Formats: sequence, C-alpha cells, structure tokens
Amino acid sequence: MIGYLSGKIKFLYGDACILDVHGVGYKIFVDALSLQNLSAGAAAEFFIHTAVRDDAINLFGMTNRATFEMFELLLGVSGFGAKSALAVVSKISASDFARAVAAQDIKTLTRLPGVGKKSAERILLELKDKVRPLVENFSAEEFRPAQIQSTTRDEAAEALEALGYTATEISAALSKAPPNSATDALIKFALKELNRFA
Repeated sequence: MIGYLSGKIKFLYGDACILDVHGVGYKIFVDALSLQNLSAGAAAEFFIHTAVRDDAINLFGMTNRATFEMFELLLGVSGFGAKSALAVVSKISASDFARAVAAQDIKTLTRLPGVGKKSAERILLELKDKVRPLVENFSAEEFRPAQIQSTTRDEAAEALEALGYTATEISAALSKAPPNSATDALIKFALKELNRFA
C-alpha cells in the first residue's frame, strides 16, 4: 500500500493531478483545498490513501496531515467511500469538523456534500470519541480556518446557476476549465462553453 508520495506536479485536472515521482506518473485524486495550492512543475508531497477495488486501484492524496486524518476517520463510517469522504474534506477544515462532531452539531454536518440527516447521525455516533485525538495530535498551524470552504469553482457554479443553467450543464462546462482559475475567469470560460452549442 502506498502511504506517502513526493515529487513534481506534471498535470492538473478538475479533481486530480499527475505526480511525477522519478519518472513514474501517479494519478492522485486530491481534495479541492489542496488542489488550489498546486501548480504544474512545482514540488509537492501527499499523504496517500490507496483504495483497492475489483476494477481499479485509486490513490487519494492530501497535502495537509490533519485533513488526511479526517479523511481516514470518515472512511471508517459506514456508508462512506473514498469519493464521498474526499467531497467532505474538500469543504470543511479538520478543526471545524472535529468541533462539529464533538459538539454534536448536526446542522453543520448536513451542509456538507452528500451528507444527509442519517449520514450526519452516523458520523456523530461513530466518530464522537475519535475526533479528540485529531484535535490533540496536531498543532494549530495544521488546521485551516474553521468554516465550510467555498472554492472558486463553487462560487462560479453558484453564479451560473443564478443565470438559469442546470447543475449538469455547469459541471460539464467547468470540468474543461483550466485548473486554479479565478472565479471570474471560470465564469467567462463556462459561459463560452455553454453558449457554444446554444
């Protein structure tokens, strides 16, 4: 099992990157917050979770240790796979997640992608005693600001939705956009894509 990788970013995608490690390219699915800080050609290192299925072996990576610990905690909750756990850690800092679970704050959890009331209740039940080490084992510097994060893609998607486009249309258009683009640039790019076939 791969647990850590260090190398240079070769390519960036909407939700992943190719990391060149001594000439071998590893495709890593990356949380949105880590992805915003990556750039092609730059050195990077990831804590890695290797997900093995019958039809695929996928790598999920985070640059932040606390975020990775949170990701692995979520994998232990019944009903959570790697993709759904990645969606959650892309939206909330480890410190805020730990505080929400410790405080039994179901309202915050249900605002996260893919987390309904039942999923939130399972998180609160199964992780209540497990989040304390997450807080105690990491320094304050390893925690991002406490809030549900809004990425530039989220902001662009909200603006496009207000213009009347569907979630499917928006997702398809933004998936072709250059990585690490500002919100305004993403909106302009998506509008060109959406109007191309109008």
